Amino acid sequence: MKFKTILFCIILILFSLEDISAQENFPNTPPEESPMLMQPEMTEIWEPQVKVISAAKTLGNPPSDAIILFDGKSLDAWVSQRDTMKLAQWKIINNDYFEVVPGSGSIQTKMKFGDCQLHIEFSAPDSVKFSGQGRGNSGVFFQNRYELQVLDSYNNRTYSNGQAGSIYKDHAPLVNAMRSPLEWNSYDVIYTAPRFKKNGKLESPAKITVLHNGVLIQNNVSINGLTRYIGLHDYPSAHGDDVILLQDHGAKVQFRNIWIRKI
Repeated sequence: MKFKTILFCIILILFSLEDISAQENFPNTPPEESPMLMQPEMTEIWEPQVKVISAAKTLGNPPSDAIILFDGKSLDAWVSQRDTMKLAQWKIINNDYFEVVPGSGSIQTKMKFGDCQLHIEFSAPDSVKFSGQGRGNSGVFFQNRYELQVLDSYNNRTYSNGQAGSIYKDHAPLVNAMRSPLEWNSYDVIYTAPRFKKNGKLESPAKITVLHNGVLIQNNVSINGLTRYIGLHDYPSAHGDDVILLQDHGAKVQFRNIWIRKI
């Protein structure tokens, strides 16, 4: 019995000596710490506060921070593309909408935009006279370069990347949500401008999301470059913010309720 007790004491002494030796060799080794437990407030962001705006009570109407490009009464936000010193030559009707005056030329905003949210409503002529690209043809150009096609695509077959809601000659819409010529259509667009490197080379392409009459038809697609009628799209040169342009394509397309938000 005494032998077992003596042996146990010797083992305790050896372990104690080993612990002392370890502390002498690594005197600054801190004791093991339990990992810090996450608290709810560690992932809360309080600043900066989110800006308060007033959303429209009626869907499609502008929120409080929107820039009004057309309210039914004035085209003062627009100028002629042919001569930017002249106001837009298109015709306002019934203090409600305006229509293209074929041959007068396209119109463009006085202000320049990059990333933006745009709402615009349009309608083809009530009387159907032509087919294909000849029916209600116009276009919304972002940064004066990248076209979202406007066309009467109601019972009107044409090439898919040239119908209403297409990124012209680039991306066909996911679906055709066009209403009849007797009804108004709306586009709600989220547009992200392209980014360029310091040397002028493309860093990231423009992107666009489009809802046509509330239906998603372009889902954050990459725009492949400058809209061209003939040839492949590309980004030939770097650029910054630029105008929103509405195209005169020889048809009496009608527009109303246009507003935009810089984002």
